[in-house]
Amino acid sequence: MMTWKNILFQDAMSPIMFHLIFFHELIMIIIISIISIILYFIIIMSKNKFYCNKIIDHQILETIWTILPLMILFILAVPSISLLYMTDEIKSPNLTIKSIGRQWYWSYEYPQFKDLKFNSYMIKPELMELNDFRLLDVDHRLILPSNMKIRLLTTSNDVIHSFTVPSMGFKMDSIPGRINQSSFISLIPGIFFGQCSEICGMNHSFMPIVIELISKPLFNKWLMNIN
Repeated sequence: MMTWKNILFQDAMSPIMFHLIFFHELIMIIIISIISIILYFIIIMSKNKFYCNKIIDHQILETIWTILPLMILFILAVPSISLLYMTDEIKSPNLTIKSIGRQWYWSYEYPQFKDLKFNSYMIKPELMELNDFRLLDVDHRLILPSNMKIRLLTTSNDVIHSFTVPSMGFKMDSIPGRINQSSFISLIPGIFFGQCSEICGMNHSFMPIVIELISKPLFNKWLMNIN
């Protein structure tokens, strides 16, 4: 059963998000280690009353504190560049989806299926059912197949919006007159929540995103029923 904790802090459900979390944890370990070492030296120096002339113009020491930060930056640069290319890579997608941001709801189109398009509005609190989540559920969810590579195109019909689903690891600006694209793949079926992450007007916080990922046979059945 899904709880409020699952809604606020959904686990990563795509390979890119797994790598993003790993990279974040790596950075935090390095930062905490550096801060701990600096605090240790500050405490030692504050308690030590001795003075050493050998550290003045110490070439080896200066070499160490020059090379060590370069090594740390290199350790961070390699996974950072790798992640950058992973997020921008769009190779052989199985399905293409187009989202259009509007004030204040989302429109979805399936370009590979003729005339398959619909609007997605937030469910009003007075119309909510027992299992609906306040300010997060919509009347028409974006139905997609799991374990398939999906290309997502996004644009806007009026002002700048932002199509964001944290558990999938993507955030794209929806800009009028421009189409941005990204790709993702979910390893397991599930329901994933997101919101517009750009301040787009008075009802900015009332245009949620709900992606429901189902198995491929169920997706084919849904296509037949909706057509």
